[in-house]
Amino acid sequence: MQCPRCNSEKLSVVDSRGDKMAIRRRRECQDCEFRFTTFERIELAMPLIIKKDGRREPFDVKKIRAGLLRACEKRPISIEAIDETIANIEKKISELCEKELSGRTIGEMIMAELKGLDKIAYVRFASVYREFSDISQFVETLQTLKDQKQGAGMASVAPARPATVKTPSETSRTRPN
Repeated sequence: MQCPRCNSEKLSVVDSRGDKMAIRRRRECQDCEFRFTTFERIELAMPLIIKKDGRREPFDVKKIRAGLLRACEKRPISIEAIDETIANIEKKISELCEKELSGRTIGEMIMAELKGLDKIAYVRFASVYREFSDISQFVETLQTLKDQKQGAGMASVAPARPATVKTPSETSRTRPN
């Protein structure tokens, strides 16, 4: 490693702090006394992804992030929840210890995580991922979600009563004098 100011290799570590994801080191150049910070993180060996057409490409977490952000667009989901979902997916993939993994497997992992996070985001992702060609596939996915919800004990909840709307003649208005 070299000093970013003078390119000297005479560096000392002034401070080190670590967390789950990275180690932060505060360094000082012994020649010019310039201080700077470096971050070291564990590089996980992620598998190659086998696409539908048989091509293989490196795992790219940016693609998962883009898909999740698109599915969760305009939903009340925090970016922290999305980041946690991405971290869960990455952890599951790394725990498999596979050198190659099908795109379908990753898609199913994403859908499983989305199902627990937000049902609307799940349906949005599923409609693109499973390439729904007609409305019946969409309805089938919604019915599956509904059946799971009822199976989880939600069927006993009474539906909300519709609000009654009063006509202008039914409401009384008082005007200031």
